[in-house]
Amino acid sequence: MRIRHTALALAVGAAALSAAAPPAAAQPGPIPPPPAPGGHRAAPETGTDAAALLAELGDCTRISKGRYATDRGRPANIPICERGGAVFWKADMDIDCDGRRTARCNRDTDPSYQSTTAFTGSDGRYLNAEKLPFVVVPVPSGIWDYRASGIRGGSAAVMMYEDKVVYGVVGGIGPSGIIGEASYAAAEALGIDPDAATGGVASGVTYLVFKNSKVSPIESHASAVELGEELVRRFLAGAKGTGGS
Repeated sequence: MRIRHTALALAVGAAALSAAAPPAAAQPGPIPPPPAPGGHRAAPETGTDAAALLAELGDCTRISKGRYATDRGRPANIPICERGGAVFWKADMDIDCDGRRTARCNRDTDPSYQSTTAFTGSDGRYLNAEKLPFVVVPVPSGIWDYRASGIRGGSAAVMMYEDKVVYGVVGGIGPSGIIGEASYAAAEALGIDPDAATGGVASGVTYLVFKNSKVSPIESHASAVELGEELVRRFLAGAKGTGGS
């Protein structure tokens, strides 16, 4: 797994996006000890057929001007693709544990931990990676600018691994040239080891983000599921209507 450079990515992202000033710092309470070791859970919350959705994505219609690597020093072979009002890519999954400090996401559990996230909740607080499934998109660059694709913080996202599906939002910005990262909660729901230091998976994850969508509030996973399921239904119906496989 790569060592994430989230602090650099956030600094670049903030300049690129002219982000608002972060919320006032609050003194966090004591962190409880991490849970006892054990198998990560896989609790898909949706009846979405991952195989059917993946089949409808079909071949990649590339919209990125170049390709991304999954880790520093790895080949740049991951394009950003487009189909039916959504963009998607297939990559690995590294674990983002940034944001609010929790029992599973803190400086003791994550050597790259940062207390901030690129986007904040409706209450102005940083996102909770342990509880909220979210996708990390690369900082805008000459390869691809997510904003030009109608994507922003809170855009509805779907993540698929093997036969599992989890809905989420765009919640973070990662380094330029690297792709394939999601929150602790997203990995856990997909049955991927969510440990920020040693977890993740080397390949096989599909990320789908719907253009011009907005989960409100961004921190509501229930809202992400509701909107995500509706957008997937429209996506599949549109594919059938245009003769998609």
